[in-house]
Order: sequence, then C-alpha cells, then structure tokens
Amino acid sequence: MIARWTSPRPESYRFKIYKDTSDFFRVEYGSVVVLNEKPFLVLHNTKEGRFGLDDEEKFWVKRSVDLTDGSRKILKLVFHEKFTANIAGIPFECFRSPKKEARILKLVAGHKNFMHGYAVEDEKANIVRVLDVINGETIHAYVQNLKLDHKAYFYELFPDILSKYIECIKAVKFLHENNEKHGDIRRDHIFIDRNSGDFRWIDFDYNYRHRENIYGYDLFGLGNILIFLTGMGDLMMTDLKNQNHPALSLLTDDDVNIVFHNRVANLKKVYPYIPEILNTVLMHFSRGANWFYDNTGQLLEDLEGFMQTCKEKKHE
Repeated sequence: MIARWTSPRPESYRFKIYKDTSDFFRVEYGSVVVLNEKPFLVLHNTKEGRFGLDDEEKFWVKRSVDLTDGSRKILKLVFHEKFTANIAGIPFECFRSPKKEARILKLVAGHKNFMHGYAVEDEKANIVRVLDVINGETIHAYVQNLKLDHKAYFYELFPDILSKYIECIKAVKFLHENNEKHGDIRRDHIFIDRNSGDFRWIDFDYNYRHRENIYGYDLFGLGNILIFLTGMGDLMMTDLKNQNHPALSLLTDDDVNIVFHNRVANLKKVYPYIPEILNTVLMHFSRGANWFYDNTGQLLEDLEGFMQTCKEKKHE
C-alpha cells in the first residue's frame, strides 16, 4: 500500500504500526497509525505557526498519507495542555479538549469557512482528529508579505479582505449560536484557501472556562485580528518611537491594544484616512474602551454598517 503512494521501502524494512497513539513521541516518520482499520503513513510533525516559533515542532500533530486512497491528511493526536490568559483583568483558564474539536468538526462539516475532517478513537479511546489539508497560507503570512504602502493597501486590498473576514466572524457567530467557542482565535488560525479564495478557521481544540461572558475570549481574538488587518500588520509603539513619528504626540495610554500594550489600536491617529466609523469599532478593543462587545452580532452589525456606508459613498 505504501509503495503505491510513496517511495517503496526495502523488503527488509520493518514498519512500526500503532493502534495506540497515547505516546505521540513514539509515532515518528515512517510509522503507520491504524485507526478504525484504516492505515495512515506518518510523514513528519507539523510546525508551530505562531509568531517567533516557526521552527517549534508540534509533536502531537502529524502530516500523513491515507494509504487507502493516497490523500494527504493531518493526524491530530491527544495532547493535554493548560494555561491562564488574562484580558482586561479577566482571567480565562484555557485547556485543550479533543472532544470539543471532534464536536465542532461534526458541526461545521461542509461549512466553507472552517477546516474539515472527522474524529475517530484509537484502541485506547484517544480521540484522534483526521483533518483535510488546506492548500494555502495564513492571513498573517499573506499580510506580512505584502509590498505596498498602507494607503494603497487600505483602498485597494483591504475592502475585499474585510469582506472575507466578516464571513469569518459570521462563522464564529455560527459556533456561538450552537453553544460552541473557537477558543484560540489568532490570525495564523485563518487560512486563505488557494483553491476557493475563502478564509477558513483551523484549530479549535482549545476550550476555556469563562466568567462574565462565555464568548468574551473569542471576541477579543476577533478584535485583535481586525486591528491587524486594518493596520496591514501590527503597528508597534516601539517602531513609531524609532521613526520619531509625528503621531506619537497624539497617542495616549488609552490608544493601545487592550491585550498587547505595545500595539496601537487607535489607527486613525496614525492613518487619518481611516473612517471614523471603522476606527470606532477598533477602539472597542483598546485600553481606553468604555464598553466591550457582548457578542459577535454587535461586532458584525457595526462592521456591516461600515461596509454599507462605503458602498453608498461609491454610488454618490
């Protein structure tokens, strides 16, 4: 079966075959994982896409070949991890939940704005997620690699990017309406599908224990991405200081991101052509915010209002 889809091994080659994936470190290159009688050849571990950690291997996430049809799959093995995030003085206890991701994969089957796949238990009842590969790059990589000034970006590319990002927010709203959370909303968790052009969420195995607002952690993540997309990247206070930028005299402590205090949220003070109606949305995620969005519906209403205003101005 392996010879049909990859380079054949010598006749003397002995494969390590696993039906128990509990020790994911043992499942290495050339191993075969059998799930519900279906064999997968392991190729290599994936790597962390988070900023500054591009070379850090994710030993529990394996790229593989489904030996029944030759399709490339990602096997996400069980890995338990916990940490506490603090946003605006609100602590969120975060942890990985394979069971949650399995539920969501079932819920979003066929939805164009999510990764697709299915969950299956190995012989020790570990919930392994078998994921389709998305051909494309993250929105983070796409924006960071653009070679044009902000004004050109804002008028030429941003309208289409924002339109597709609004679809992503609607997708998260769909989760919330079904009493689910994404749990780890970051710009490297949105892939631009090279085949369809759609923005697609990946990695929803994080869950969190909530306090005031069940969806608050997701909302802060959506706001951070919106600021990143509007600014064509992170607008850092340190960079403005190094440039001795004239906007520095206008910026206050209230103008920075509520989570990352070195990032500017009040982008209009640096890019004055950003419309006030859009900048007001960004300021809901600033340190000086008087109130936060309670749900995705409120955020969508404001962004769609901005998009409608832009359309009306075009037709004037």
